[in-house]
Amino acid sequence: MEWKITLEGPSTSIANPMYNRKAIKRKDASLMATTQQISAVIWDLGGVIIKTEDTSHREKWEKRLDLESWGLEKLVFGNPISRKASQGNASIEDIWDYVQSNLGLEDEEMDAFRKDFFAGDKVDLKLMAFIRQIKTRFKSGMITNAWPGMRRLIEQEWDIADAFEEIVVSAEVHLVKPDPKIYEMALRQLKVPAHEAVFIDDFIENIEGAENVGMTGIHFRSTAEVMEKLRAMLEIDS
Repeated sequence: MEWKITLEGPSTSIANPMYNRKAIKRKDASLMATTQQISAVIWDLGGVIIKTEDTSHREKWEKRLDLESWGLEKLVFGNPISRKASQGNASIEDIWDYVQSNLGLEDEEMDAFRKDFFAGDKVDLKLMAFIRQIKTRFKSGMITNAWPGMRRLIEQEWDIADAFEEIVVSAEVHLVKPDPKIYEMALRQLKVPAHEAVFIDDFIENIEGAENVGMTGIHFRSTAEVMEKLRAMLEIDS
């Protein structure tokens, strides 16, 4: 899988880096929301909908290259070129050139590395079924910090674009979460006020960014938990 990719949680993926995650305990503001107040649910992508379910491919390369655990994620997602790409100011090839230079891989090895790096990333089909279910009653959107090319993956590779009325990709709009402007852009596109929107993300700083513009935030920890919280908040039967 290609793209930002972001790292989000021990389950990592293209789309926030885990080693930057803040270990903050919090009480979700979502507990105070009611279905009468909510008209839209907005989702993060990497680490929420797309997850690295199988880390063995990356672990194989870490062992071969004598890197620490999660070392590849730090290199791929945490490098300065990757951050520029998430803002639309660098290409995917620029990122891989940087990674290849740091790892000292030959071109053929780099091709295999790129293929392996995203081999364990999967769409959470259970969560996607739930998102499509609630879309019949509530507007659905996505905000993802991602490299150029992410929209093609959403539309063609994973075939999930139909579940979202609006998709905001950071590289396309030159804004990244938790910049308030990217949340405000999604709200304008969905035509909903902030207080009527719920935002789900696995990075606490992105949840705080959404709450700072008036949205209700749910910090994603597991599919089962977020579905339970949304069912209660939106008064949806199991």
